Amino acid sequence: MPRLTASRRTFLAGSAAAVAVPYFSWQPRTLAAETRSPTDRIALGLIGAGGISRANLAAAKKWIDVVAIADVDAGRREEVNQLFADGKAAVFDDYRKILERKDVDVIHVATPDHWHTKPVVEAMLAGKDIYCEKPLTLTIDEGKLIRRVQKETGRIVQVGTQQRSTFHLFVKALALVAEGRLGKINRIEARIGEGPQSPAIPVAPPPANLDWDRWLGPAAATDYRFMVENGGVDAEGKPRKPQNKTNGHYEFRWWYEYSGGKLTDWGAHHVDIATWALALNGQTGGPLAINGTAKHPVAFKDGMPVEKDRYNTATEFHFTVDFPGGTQIVIRHDEENGVLIEGDKGRIFVSRRKLAGKPVDELVDHPLPEDALAKVYASSLPLLENERSAHWANFLLCTINRRPPISDVHSHMKMLNICHLAGISARLGRGLKWDDAAERIVGDDQANAMLARPYRKGYEIEMG
Repeated sequence: MPRLTASRRTFLAGSAAAVAVPYFSWQPRTLAAETRSPTDRIALGLIGAGGISRANLAAAKKWIDVVAIADVDAGRREEVNQLFADGKAAVFDDYRKILERKDVDVIHVATPDHWHTKPVVEAMLAGKDIYCEKPLTLTIDEGKLIRRVQKETGRIVQVGTQQRSTFHLFVKALALVAEGRLGKINRIEARIGEGPQSPAIPVAPPPANLDWDRWLGPAAATDYRFMVENGGVDAEGKPRKPQNKTNGHYEFRWWYEYSGGKLTDWGAHHVDIATWALALNGQTGGPLAINGTAKHPVAFKDGMPVEKDRYNTATEFHFTVDFPGGTQIVIRHDEENGVLIEGDKGRIFVSRRKLAGKPVDELVDHPLPEDALAKVYASSLPLLENERSAHWANFLLCTINRRPPISDVHSHMKMLNICHLAGISARLGRGLKWDDAAERIVGDDQANAMLARPYRKGYEIEMG
């Protein structure tokens, strides 16, 4: 167990008082304002110091002190140290040194996707609670392991699908579902933007500050690639900024070796809302089958990209996921990024910018019950309109009161399995039947072999 210091008890007392106040009144209050004291801080160890970690630390800085940072890029770890710890945090190239520290209360894992499972499992075994960026895993079998270890250790693990903490849009949409305003849900569309493409990216020397072998970690050894592509001009003829193309920082998302492309990058957000809506609608059964098509920028053989020098994840896709009772989730590329939820009484569209549809318009004369959002957000309730800060507040409260966070590993993997199945279907070019109880693909040995990935020697998960 992490230490429960006097400051953490103070945080708990202040947070409990905050939770008792209805958050839907949208008063301009924060947990930090109610619990502020010089010692009221939670010590955090950071694993992965890229851009997403900086957004998360900024969102949580009211409650945390960054005491240790690990990254395989020396420049990144030093920058984050200066930005969020005034240069006072301990810095490492090996994250395992952070797990050994007794002064670390919680761990934030913000590595590339292929590096999520190993530190998450090892952190749980070390007695740490974790906030891990989405998607939680690279494969379905990694999710099985994480869920098992979480049950065995009882650690609190929050996944960074912060749309679950967007009260005025996504949570409100789901409250409409839970209150029966849409009736029985029969179809949901998870609309995701198209995936990017790249030209052939040449082999290049890794930056001097980057340990490329350790960045690859569990993935197969390969050359570092990098180029700067001219950005061209926009529709008005104005020059666009040149774009870095690489198989490393940020662009790892567009390589199946390290991620799942748009199907897991944005699918982890929108398919999550879709499966949450079905659960609130009383439909708890898992998927039965997935069918559809996908377009890739490279050729594939036996589910593996033939060309090794450019982005290889799906750029266009349209998949239909069948559930018991005839309900379907459609995952497709679309310029209108968001989630369309259709029921036999009405339909709504929700995104990070809007919530629209007749059931929404009817709220003027038929508002939701006062506790409707609280029923949906059945976890520790933050009083924050900013979804990223609210998601962190939920996590930190849950590490203290030991309640499941709003985006726990079990609900997350229920939806992420669907995204991974879409990726396997895309790579093999055929539909799949799914046994949800066994978490196996039915009658397809080649597809089942893709439920896991081999870990490179020296980077296996250390089970203690």
